[in-house]
Amino acid sequence: MGAAIRMRDDFDAVGLRRMARATRSANQGRRLLALAEIYDGGSRSDAAPIGGVTLQIVRDWVVRFNANGPDGLLDGKAPGTSPLLNDAQHQALAEIVESGPIPAIHGVVRWRLIDLARWLHDEFGVSLTETTVGRELKKLGYVKLTARPRHHAQNEYAMEDFKKGALQPNWQRSRPRSRTARR
Repeated sequence: MGAAIRMRDDFDAVGLRRMARATRSANQGRRLLALAEIYDGGSRSDAAPIGGVTLQIVRDWVVRFNANGPDGLLDGKAPGTSPLLNDAQHQALAEIVESGPIPAIHGVVRWRLIDLARWLHDEFGVSLTETTVGRELKKLGYVKLTARPRHHAQNEYAMEDFKKGALQPNWQRSRPRSRTARR
């Protein structure tokens, strides 16, 4: 079994307990109280139940505390996944969408998501699905525009006649009322 990692000399148990009371982070306070137990001369086995963790986690807290002080015991934000396209690739995608396809070069007359995915693969070696390309375009501020659907038997002349008739009111003058009262 290896030797225990020494704790920093510039802190003490009283100071750590004071910081634990003052912190807004419950997790940081719990970690500070566990390390305060170690500063008081308790073992790491005694500190583990105070923190509600195992010995390995207490060891990790000691390493983080030694490296960064009390701030090292704050919960960090997870890095998440790396972006699928870098800034240069986003800019190239925006430029190719803005300029439109050249039929002789790109082999298409309008960009579809599958065409842009193929272009990204040919240009940068990045394999993306159509859905992912659509999401990336949405992040860049683009929206999908489609033509309004039209029935195959739609008659444009009948529509024009309907619009003309609908816009002209069909008013009729009412008959004058008679003065005799009806009973």
